[in-house]
Amino acid sequence: MFGWWGRTVVRVRWWVIAAALALVVTGATWGAGVFGALTGGGYADPHSESNRAAKAIAAQIGRHDPDVLVLWSSDTATVDDPAFRSAVTARVAALRARTEVAGVTSYLDAKAPGLVSNDRHATYAAVQLADGSEDAKLAEYQAIEPELNAAGLTTKAGGLAAFGAQANAQTKEDLTRAELFSLPVLLVLLILVFRGLIAALSPLVIGGIAILGAFVAVRTLTYFTEISVFAINVITLLGLGMAVDYSLFVVSRFREELANGRDVPAAIRATVATAGRTVVVSGLTIVLALSSLLIFPQPFLGGMAIGGMAAVLIAMLAALTVLPAVLSLLGHRIDMLRVPMPRLRRGRSGAVPRQRGAAPAAGSSAWARVAHSVMRRPVLYAVGVLAVLVAFALPFTRVQFGGFDERVLPADTAARVVSETIRTDFPGGAQNPIEVLVTGAPAGSFATAIAGLPGVTGAQVTATRGTASLITVGYSAMPTTAQARDVAAAIRDLPPPPGSTVLVGGRPAIDLDLLNSLSHRLPWMALIMAVATMVLLFFAFGSVLLPVKAVLMNVVSIGASFGVVVWIFQEGHFENLLHFESTGYIEPSNLILVLAVLFGLATDYEVFLLSRVRENWDATGDNTTAVATGLQHTGRIITAAALLLIVVVAGFATGGVTVIKTIGVGMIVAIIVDATLVRALLVPATMRLLGRWNWWAPGPLGRLYARYGIHETPRTAQPETGDVDPPESGSSTTRSGGVAAVR
Repeated sequence: MFGWWGRTVVRVRWWVIAAALALVVTGATWGAGVFGALTGGGYADPHSESNRAAKAIAAQIGRHDPDVLVLWSSDTATVDDPAFRSAVTARVAALRARTEVAGVTSYLDAKAPGLVSNDRHATYAAVQLADGSEDAKLAEYQAIEPELNAAGLTTKAGGLAAFGAQANAQTKEDLTRAELFSLPVLLVLLILVFRGLIAALSPLVIGGIAILGAFVAVRTLTYFTEISVFAINVITLLGLGMAVDYSLFVVSRFREELANGRDVPAAIRATVATAGRTVVVSGLTIVLALSSLLIFPQPFLGGMAIGGMAAVLIAMLAALTVLPAVLSLLGHRIDMLRVPMPRLRRGRSGAVPRQRGAAPAAGSSAWARVAHSVMRRPVLYAVGVLAVLVAFALPFTRVQFGGFDERVLPADTAARVVSETIRTDFPGGAQNPIEVLVTGAPAGSFATAIAGLPGVTGAQVTATRGTASLITVGYSAMPTTAQARDVAAAIRDLPPPPGSTVLVGGRPAIDLDLLNSLSHRLPWMALIMAVATMVLLFFAFGSVLLPVKAVLMNVVSIGASFGVVVWIFQEGHFENLLHFESTGYIEPSNLILVLAVLFGLATDYEVFLLSRVRENWDATGDNTTAVATGLQHTGRIITAAALLLIVVVAGFATGGVTVIKTIGVGMIVAIIVDATLVRALLVPATMRLLGRWNWWAPGPLGRLYARYGIHETPRTAQPETGDVDPPESGSSTTRSGGVAAVR
């Protein structure tokens, strides 16, 4: 199939390039409208009790929670001074005149002491916006923001709407700054890795097609479903990252085939038949891993999955069509504008070998020496690497999950300043109560029962309409902590008043529902990823043991990364260096997103290595030689791909939003661990220990692979009936689609 595809692309190369240009133009024009079609938020389960409580309270009692908190302060004047009062009165009146505002509560009207700071140098107003949806609130806040500044006073805006707007602005600023830094660095590294300017441009071309094409795909999907605005981050990351990986693999193989004496059309066919097959398996593996996120009801995770899948699929298709078409036009000119690096040319993958098909001699390159060292001491390498990875993973046993709060933003961000100021300088502190809606019966006795629960500081019926009553519950813990969630759970465990319906909402209940929803579906996500990966790898390599081992290697690699994330972000190490404040817990939905992405990327590197090992196993039948040669040929490519991907991800790690920073640092650690310790040492060592059992498959599965497997070379024979076992030394064997069949 892949050889046929290579021939077809060469014949229709101009049509392929024309289609790619049309996609780029569409993506840069119509597709760019995706930014206005995406939605914010999306962390809540639409079917959770807390979400149903919020909707029921708004419908039966009326909306009462503020969307914006406007803090006015002065170093010299107090709220009792006429100038202070006049400035605040003017701003409150201007806000009430706006159609975007449903109501404003201020100290001047309500005379509530909780709205004035302890030193009386500051006050805040609670603003309710007219529309209840998250996206509408964001737009309304941005519309009224110019009306907030009071003459002669320091003005800062907080609350959920302001927090969302400022978090989005900070994320965009971080990404812009990171791209301005990372793209030049990426281009320099691409030139060094590809050893030439023309070849180095190929990943950027494929990356641009992947990103713009994903914009078109995602905007189309927004007509059918809501997709989170953060999908743009994943599109950029995976679109460019996978374009780098796939271009590196395809171009390196194309150069190798040219160096082996093939003409350009033959080199394209061989490249697509080998590297193209690897790209397909890698792309499908990442897409399947991301698809596991779709089982979660949170739109945030589903949107991220859709964006990521679109970017990876289009990067994969571009690497299989556009890149071979361009290479067929360039031919040997792919090496134009080369950067001379004589010390690095000897014996590397993609360099000119002494003879066509001959394996490089032992010691001819650093990767050759690594390969032969691992083959000589597999037990030492396996035990040593596992010990290091277990040490990295141990902090994950202490993980504590919790929701995010204003501390995910930089310390000088207005929303964070407002929240912290109200909590520390105002009577009663920040208000994030648990809200309990009782419908169908009086709520007084139920409020009394709630007030007696551990951790509750007070429970009062604060609103009644018809048969519905709202109980507002105070508690002593921070809203995003486990103690606050325990209070919400304890309220739900109380027997409701006879004949009534009780719904519990508020921030602690939202976090409780989020954790329960994620934990219930996480095992299914893991099962989907594992089974899909094992099935795909079986059809790619015809082995039963290698897919199982690949999943286990992924678990070890990701576990090490998660351990480092807990050690840094939960336990607070490197706070000053990385510029963040630890909250003492990890936000779970982002960690699940990282799990899906890292599982796909880890399998991506596994596929790169195993493809070359399988190719050499088919050619020689010698497992040790196949593993050593495969590592020698792919070690440089995997290391280069990892280095380039780290540069792409670096923007996440250097950002000001801790949630995004956590994703970036976790991915960088996982990429380093996976590309060095796991794929370069642990995987080859375990394959050396397994020997020919690497390629074992029972009879029915062996026949299934021989008939339907994703082969690099044409099938020459079908295996006989019976199990396909590792042949003994000296036995007569034949390769059937890569399966060893004992005669």
